[in-house]
Amino acid sequence: MSESDPIKVLLIEDDDRLARLTARYLESHGLVVTVSADGRAGLAEALRSPPDVVLLDLMLPGLSGMEVCRQLREKSDVPIVMVTALGEEADKVLGLEGGADDYLPKPFSSRELLARVRAQSRRARGRSGPGAERVHVGPLSIDAGSHAARLDGKLLPLTSAEFALLVALARRPGRVLSRDQLIELTKGSADEAFDRSIDVSISRLRQKLGDDPKNPRFLKTVRGVGYLLADDG
Repeated sequence: MSESDPIKVLLIEDDDRLARLTARYLESHGLVVTVSADGRAGLAEALRSPPDVVLLDLMLPGLSGMEVCRQLREKSDVPIVMVTALGEEADKVLGLEGGADDYLPKPFSSRELLARVRAQSRRARGRSGPGAERVHVGPLSIDAGSHAARLDGKLLPLTSAEFALLVALARRPGRVLSRDQLIELTKGSADEAFDRSIDVSISRLRQKLGDDPKNPRFLKTVRGVGYLLADDG
């Protein structure tokens, strides 16, 4: 897929008016939008014709947004932006733990939504950093251009948010990065980031690296400061 290809978005939203307005705005900026008003149908569409980004409402008929996210994440690493009227931090964390890459509460700015969709698409297409960059940290090998990370030669099934976090840490092995630094390094758009999003992504990344959370080999916590990727893993 080239940089000139339009971004394909699957919008799973049961509010017909909001779906039409959102789709119209995104399409006016060159994106290609498919709309599904039902959770089960939206999941089937995402698997049948994978988009670049999924915009997923939490409250859906047929299948809840959280369940759509969980099932989709089991089979795909497509970027998922959760869009919902629920705006409490606990709900954001729940969505991120379910596999979402980002979270946008209603009502939202159309310009902010567009910025987030573009940011997620850039990461998924491997354009968040220098295209040819490859980073090696111990048994970890990361190719920013192809959006691939391997541990002992085995491909890691990372979401775009997890990959961006790993790249940020791998570019600075052995250096402690605060949550604010990681938010700045991994977001790069008008995101409404918050500390717990980093904690959740670190937890998910540790699971995929096979790290023991009490005595991690790779991703270490420096209490009160932040996280680092050990350079002697």
